[in-house]
Amino acid sequence: MTSRRSARTWLAVAGVRFGNWASRRAGRGAGTVVGGSIGLAIDRNLLGKLARGRTVIVVSGTNGKTTTSAFVAAGWGAPVATNETGSNMPAGHVAALVRSSAVRVVLECDEAWLGAVLDAVKPAIVVLLNLSRDQLDRSSEVRQLAERWRRALEHTSPTTALVANALDPLVVYAASAARRVVWCAAPVAWTGDTESCPRCTAAVQHDASGWWCECGFRQPVATSYLADTDVVINAERCPLELALPGSFNRGNALLALSALEAIGVAPRESAGRLARVHDVAGRYATRRLGEQVVRLLLAKNPAGFGATLADLAGAGALWIAINDHVADGHDPSWLYDVPFEVLRGRTVWCLGTRRLDLATRLWYARVEAAVVDDGLPPVHGGVTDVIANYTAFRELLEASEPC
Repeated sequence: MTSRRSARTWLAVAGVRFGNWASRRAGRGAGTVVGGSIGLAIDRNLLGKLARGRTVIVVSGTNGKTTTSAFVAAGWGAPVATNETGSNMPAGHVAALVRSSAVRVVLECDEAWLGAVLDAVKPAIVVLLNLSRDQLDRSSEVRQLAERWRRALEHTSPTTALVANALDPLVVYAASAARRVVWCAAPVAWTGDTESCPRCTAAVQHDASGWWCECGFRQPVATSYLADTDVVINAERCPLELALPGSFNRGNALLALSALEAIGVAPRESAGRLARVHDVAGRYATRRLGEQVVRLLLAKNPAGFGATLADLAGAGALWIAINDHVADGHDPSWLYDVPFEVLRGRTVWCLGTRRLDLATRLWYARVEAAVVDDGLPPVHGGVTDVIANYTAFRELLEASEPC
């Protein structure tokens, strides 16, 4: 039995490598999904077998998974196996673990797959960032997802520690079922999905101590938090300097450093390495698109847009590209939850398959909008920020080149 199982696993790994190679040769991308799918079809337990004997950190949440995973990998200070391409379901995880034999592993995990991945890899640390609505046409209601997380986390190993965001009531509700939790206070830009208590549905209240509900459910005391330009992790304070912009990314960095501290990497040691992260899979990168120099930003839902818009300064032109392909979700009604009103006084150029929906939403927000049916907007001086959802971002990244 052992030899047959070993032979099957060997064949599955060979299938992953062949699938990756064939996909690249055919110009169909990196092959992380194709190769991983082949491997899992041959051996459905392949992910757990590949993770065995490694120290695994799993990162999940609606927004910030890729950036937080990049921060963890950079801060670890040693070779790390990770699914940096963003293929965050088991097929992508398998491909990452076949590609690298590193004993340290960081896996970005899709929210809906968290329970299955935890069962397979038995991670040392699980990082829970946030929960909010996403891709309304095919995702379950976000509170159902919180319930699924809670059921999965009830059965985590006593050796698994959670690093969870205390400022998100849905995350707290799910994480409270686990045995070991490290609470972090990472800023949350979007609160539209947590206005009522996930435990009793009464209104969530806010005061100087944080959020709370009349049923007794309240914000836990965080041992890790941001303090001016520093971070404080278990009473150790150290400076935090990032190349990536925005308060949201400082929160991502806080959670990453807390996860590393939980496995024995001192915050002062790991924090200094995070400044090496200048872009994440093209996000935040400055590139040349046609004749225009642009900074590419990814946002896919109200929470992501809210955080991105809050950190944009200036009154110059802004490009926003919205598509409705499979990876984006076909329902763009979430645009009406984005606080576009903060852009009044600026001109927004609307691109993508849903450019007219975007322009209509901006009209209601009393923001000047210009629709681009073909090509690109007129060239402007300096660097133009471009916000795009999944497939629109990929198209713009492929059409641009490094400056």
